[in-house]
Amino acid sequence: MKYTKLPNTDLDVSEICLGTMTFGQQNTEQEAHEQLNFAFDKGVNFIDTAEMYAAPASKETQGLTEKFIGTWLAKTGQRENVVLASKIAGPSRGFAYLRDSLDFSKASLEDALHKSLKRLQTDYLDLYQLHWPERAVNIFGVREYDHSENEAWKDNFSEVIERLESFVKEGKIKHIGLSNETPYGLMRYMEESRKGATKMVSVQNAYNLLNRRDEIGLSEVLLQENVGYLPYSPLAFGQLTGKYLNGATPSDARVTLFPNYVRYHGEGSFEAIRAYNDIAKKHELSLAQLSLAFVRQQDFVTSTIIGATKMQQLSENIESVHVTLSEEILKEINQVHARIPNPAS
Repeated sequence: MKYTKLPNTDLDVSEICLGTMTFGQQNTEQEAHEQLNFAFDKGVNFIDTAEMYAAPASKETQGLTEKFIGTWLAKTGQRENVVLASKIAGPSRGFAYLRDSLDFSKASLEDALHKSLKRLQTDYLDLYQLHWPERAVNIFGVREYDHSENEAWKDNFSEVIERLESFVKEGKIKHIGLSNETPYGLMRYMEESRKGATKMVSVQNAYNLLNRRDEIGLSEVLLQENVGYLPYSPLAFGQLTGKYLNGATPSDARVTLFPNYVRYHGEGSFEAIRAYNDIAKKHELSLAQLSLAFVRQQDFVTSTIIGATKMQQLSENIESVHVTLSEEILKEINQVHARIPNPAS
């Protein structure tokens, strides 16, 4: 395994982070523990979860992912040897079962954090992230930004930081970060850090060969402000393994099981996937290896969040840390991107 420093921290994190949102939905507790054991044995020391998981989110499975990680930590005694990250859900009409107010108020943060700590059977989190902003932003497959939706939101970046800082002072959180955030949001938090507030150390966004929009604006902020980037969905819901090509519908695959996961299932995406698959075959790589290596090699990327439902997938994903794409391959990838830019968002 290869390791890097999470910016503005003393944490050395593996360049592959284990994403866990399938635990409790597609993976049983036993299977979750098997994945955690395997990843840990391979040198993965970074685990990411969230209060709303398992995914797709539902009242019946909410919290199971953290519970499964918690029982693994209790059984193995490895808490001090892993970097553990979780998230609080932001506003969403679909998650009313989480609590009365879905926001980043003091009461909501208290509720979410302490329930996560209990499920995870730990006294602290190494990284606590805001899962998505309180204000309306164009995420989860929405390409364009509609400012009219933001009228009810008031600038509260400073207040949110102050609330999170109280938990840092209590030792319940070591570091704070963001998820599904935009260049504007990140820069506003950086402005607060310049005034002396605790700095957001990372941003966790969707990023893959079909969705490279964070290269356009966010990457500059990440590099200029020395903020870590934790890309999730590097295989685009499994699309970038090629398993859905030629009309295939694998019976136990995510998009087959959950048809509403269509963000990467349009014809533009399939055209790009076919082209990237040709490149992978030409250079004797799997499409998954090509896709994961591309993400990991970006200079603004800190650690790539991978997820799997089967051990074979997990092994291939972790081993991608040893794959380095040549300049020739990168040039061919960028030629496809120039022809079919960001077919999914």
